[in-house]
Amino acid sequence: MEYLRQTVGSDKLSDVFDLPAALRNRKVQVIILPAEDNVAEVPKRKRQFDFVDAPTLPDSFFDPLPEEELQAWGL
Repeated sequence: MEYLRQTVGSDKLSDVFDLPAALRNRKVQVIILPAEDNVAEVPKRKRQFDFVDAPTLPDSFFDPLPEEELQAWGL
């Protein structure tokens, strides 16, 4: 595969690329590789959702909060 690798001043690239501040006003290496025409498409994976193995919640968990706690939360 043919490629080109060259060291240039970053000011020559400023018209082509929006360089980060760390790469401005210094020498940088440019590597040019041919683009691949036949890029294999990566199959999408299905997301798998599972339930967490946790203890069951007690019935008191669903009871309303005491009035003092509701007022503390401004509810």
